[in-house]
Amino acid sequence: MKKQFLLIATAVCLSITSLMAQQGMQRQTPEEKTKATMEKLTAFNLAPAAKSKTETIFTDFYKATQKAMQEMRASGSDDREAFMAKRKELATERDAQLKLIFTQEQMKKWIDEIEPALRPQRQRN
Repeated sequence: MKKQFLLIATAVCLSITSLMAQQGMQRQTPEEKTKATMEKLTAFNLAPAAKSKTETIFTDFYKATQKAMQEMRASGSDDREAFMAKRKELATERDAQLKLIFTQEQMKKWIDEIEPALRPQRQRN
């Protein structure tokens, strides 16, 4: 009886772990990414107009990144370096727009702390 219970408990734990891992692998939409980014920027206490502009900048950036990824996949290319170069170009463009909104301190915090935390980390097996 104990062995059966232990076997069932183990199976349930493995099933839950597998399900949670699959949910974590789902890709976020540009809007969801923008919302997550804006939540990290709450410490900046942006004025409503600045917040709206910032949200637009991030939405445009995430949509452009998603479009570049879709184009790369559609072409059958798996050139990671080309995609990373395009993403870096888009990020430079985004940061130039953010400099017009953020103060120097906010921009420094964005570059040094917040932006690196938003980059997806590859999971090691």
